[in-house]
Amino acid sequence: MADANSLRELAVAIYTVNRHAKTAPDNRPLYQLKKVAIAKLLETGGAEKVGLHFVENPKYSKQHSTVLVRCGEFLFHTLPEKDDFAQLPHLGEQDLEFRNPQERMSLKTARELLTNFTGILQESAPTPSVKKPQQKKTRRVSNTEVFRSSYLDGKR
Repeated sequence: MADANSLRELAVAIYTVNRHAKTAPDNRPLYQLKKVAIAKLLETGGAEKVGLHFVENPKYSKQHSTVLVRCGEFLFHTLPEKDDFAQLPHLGEQDLEFRNPQERMSLKTARELLTNFTGILQESAPTPSVKKPQQKKTRRVSNTEVFRSSYLDGKR
C-alpha cells in the first residue's frame, strides 16, 4: 500500500459508498464497488480480516455470519467465503457500541477514488427516459349520430 494517508482516503471512500448504499434505491453497484475495493485492499495488505460476526437482523430468520474487516480505524462487514469459517475466529454478536469515525466525502469523489483504485468501470446512473406527452383521445363522430344535451333530452 502506498501510504497511510491514501489508505485512510480509501477507507473513508468505502465508508461513504457503504453509507449511501444503505439508502439507495438501487444499491447493487455501490455494494459491488465496496466489495471489489475491500477485496483489493485485502490482497495488497491495506486491510485485514478480523473475524466473523452474527448478522443482527437475519433474513428469513436464518442465522448467518459476516466477515469483519479492519481498514485503518474503520471496520466493515463483507460476505464470508468458505475458508473464512475455518480460518477466522467467531466473535459472536456485533458490538453495537462501536461506530466508525464520522467522515464526510461526496459520493462522486468516493466513487471516483474507488474506481481508480480498483480499475473497474462503474455504471453511470441510468438516465430517465423522457415520455412524450400523450395526446388527448378524441372520439370520431359520424354525421348521423344524435347528441343529447342533457339527461332529459334522451326521454322523448
